[in-house]
Amino acid sequence: MQILQQILFLLLAGTAFFIFYKKITGIKRNINLGRNETINDHKRQRWNNVLLLAFGQKKMFRKPLVGLLHFLVYAGFLIINIEVLEIVLDGIFGTHRLFANYFGGFYIFLINIFEILALLVVISCSVFLIRRNIIKLKRFISNDLDGWPRSDANYILITEIALMGLFLTMNASDTLLQARGAAHYAEAATGNFIISQFIQPLLSGLSTAGLITIERSCWWLHIAGIFAFLNYLPYSKHLHIILAFPNAYYARLLPVGKMENMPAIQNEVLYAMQPELAPADASAPEKFGARDIMDLSWKNLLDAYACTECGRCSAACPANITGKKLSPRKIMMDTRDRTEEVGKNTDTHKTFTDDGKSLLHDYITVEELRACTTCNACVQECPVSINPLDIILQLRRHLVMEESNAPQEWNVMFSNVENNFAPWKFSPDDRDAWTESV
Repeated sequence: MQILQQILFLLLAGTAFFIFYKKITGIKRNINLGRNETINDHKRQRWNNVLLLAFGQKKMFRKPLVGLLHFLVYAGFLIINIEVLEIVLDGIFGTHRLFANYFGGFYIFLINIFEILALLVVISCSVFLIRRNIIKLKRFISNDLDGWPRSDANYILITEIALMGLFLTMNASDTLLQARGAAHYAEAATGNFIISQFIQPLLSGLSTAGLITIERSCWWLHIAGIFAFLNYLPYSKHLHIILAFPNAYYARLLPVGKMENMPAIQNEVLYAMQPELAPADASAPEKFGARDIMDLSWKNLLDAYACTECGRCSAACPANITGKKLSPRKIMMDTRDRTEEVGKNTDTHKTFTDDGKSLLHDYITVEELRACTTCNACVQECPVSINPLDIILQLRRHLVMEESNAPQEWNVMFSNVENNFAPWKFSPDDRDAWTESV
């Protein structure tokens, strides 16, 4: 019987990790559909970002209570997974609480810490469910979360509560079996744990066989739930649990508000003013700005996959606040959805085949792009250093420079800049004339 359980566990684990690896490989390929961009400067500052923003969740603590609750869920997820290592080894070798006899009192201390964290995770997730479904904070009920995105968050929170409940119930039944001297359980001899001991009265009336059934069921459901969660992540906004770290490392380090110029445009202007500087093989750029995800950089696509859909960007966006159509969160979700669609197209045809769609127009509208004030509020607020503004600017550049699609007011300004070297309709020679009337 024990050998059969080991074989089943190995099959379950092998299948779970294979499916996860395959999906993650596909996501990596999708991110690489973006154009190349070299980001390797200021490595020390980048590692500081990983430490403070990804590990430390620095931006989350702008709202201390919410930051603390989120940190507890995050810490519980990371630390309790140390206990999962023991479960995996027990499953492979057919042992029970493998580390108990090696670490003694320290093992009991660790499990007590894990149980306290598990309880805090249950409390925190319950609070988050209340905020989303009862209090209904505005950023959690906006239209860009309609359908799957809203359900996704609830599914994850409920799953976290269920996994922690299974962990505590497993410990409660296990320690009861130890006290009864049940074979295979008495070998661990850990004694009661700090939280699960309060669940024991609910189980003490069961027979030894019943307790074994409860303990084994919780053990299997707990590890199967973790494997299922692992394979759910790539389809969920909670992929940020993994991608927040590389995204923090590769975050743009330009001063807030500084926009990157387009070297191709700068060269065009330079060669027009000083033709002698133009190389013999100089040619006009193939395109300006971005129309589809292949025109964006791989960092833009990494941003899209790392998005937590928390809505802090949209809640801070002045255009969104005043009722305009723009939602920076939707920009990132649309970019990710289009990237997934292009990836599936590539899988089907072995190479991308034109499907008559594009990120611009089919996913993100002109109205959304024009509403952006480029204030950088969305960039400032993002907990994992995502930059929706960079995508907006590239799409807007394509609109203006490739499609000549700009409001009349913009065209007047462009004409003035071209002819008068300033946004105003005054000759450069008359620019200081106003001083004469002072």
